[in-house]
Amino acid sequence: MIISEKSKLIKYGNYILMKNIPRIFIDRNIKVGDVFPISNEIAHYLGHVMRTKNCLVFGNGNEFNATLMGDNKNIMVLGKTEHTDPSNNITLYFAPIKRTDDLINMATQMGIARFQPVITERAVNNHVNWERMKKIAIEASEQSNRNSVPEISTPIPFSKLDLNGLCFADERFAYVDKSKPNIPQDSSAILVGPEGGFSDAEFEALDASGAIPVSLGLTILRAELAAVIAIEKIIK
Repeated sequence: MIISEKSKLIKYGNYILMKNIPRIFIDRNIKVGDVFPISNEIAHYLGHVMRTKNCLVFGNGNEFNATLMGDNKNIMVLGKTEHTDPSNNITLYFAPIKRTDDLINMATQMGIARFQPVITERAVNNHVNWERMKKIAIEASEQSNRNSVPEISTPIPFSKLDLNGLCFADERFAYVDKSKPNIPQDSSAILVGPEGGFSDAEFEALDASGAIPVSLGLTILRAELAAVIAIEKIIK
C-alpha cells in the first residue's frame, strides 16, 4: 500500500477551504466492511502527521471512505464514494528511454490503462527498473486522483507487434509537408519511439503494414513529451 493526499473542498462559514484527505492504494478487490493491515509508516502518518483516523482507499476503479481502527494497525473500509475513475482505455506502446520514469509518470496522469514496452533497434532497455516503474505509476495514480493504476506489461520486441491499423507517432511530419491521415475514431492504442526515433527498417515495416502515422507537430519533441502529446491525439 502507498499513501498520498487528496484535496477536498469543504465549506467553513462563508469560505471554501481545502482539506487534505490521505489516500491509500490497495492492490486487491475492495468491499465495504473489509479490514486491511497497514504498515507502521502509514499508521504514523495518519495518526501523528495528519492527526486523523479518516482516509480514502482505492483500487480496481473504485474509491472508498475508510478509518484507522483503534489498534492503529488496521483500517476498515466504510462506504463507497461517488468519485468515478477518470482513467481511459488507452494502451501506450513505447520504446524504453533514459527518462522512462518521467514517461510513466506523465502518461499515468493522462489516464492510460496499460503500458506495453517495445524493444526497438534504438531503445534503451537494460537500465530500466520495472519494479520502480510500477511504484511510480502508483504514486502518479494517487496524485492524479485516479481510482486505478495502469498495468505495465513485459517488454516485447518490435517484430512481435501487430502493426496493422496501429497508430504511431511519426516524427517525419516535422521534416516533410505531407497530408495527415485521419485517426480512426475507435483508436485506443498508439506507439512512440525512443530518443533516436525509429530505424529505417522499422519505418519500412510500419509503412508496409498499414500502421497509421500521427503527426505531433513541426518540432522534434523529447520522447517523454512525445508520449503525452501522442496520447492526447487519441483521447476521445
